[in-house]
Amino acid sequence: MDNLPEILTAKHIASYLGISRRRVYELFQTLPKAGGIPNFSIGASKRVEKKDFIKWISDCKKR
Repeated sequence: MDNLPEILTAKHIASYLGISRRRVYELFQTLPKAGGIPNFSIGASKRVEKKDFIKWISDCKKR
């Protein structure tokens, strides 16, 4: 986790979780309260703050 940058792309997340980028984009489209990964847009690109990703993982473990 320490090797990840502060702002993550779908590729970073897919590689870290061992899932496809397609699945990451599906999680981006799902509302965070429904289990989706919180993200923000820069133009057409989606990005995730590392702190939000860490919290999302922690929340998933609690379910």
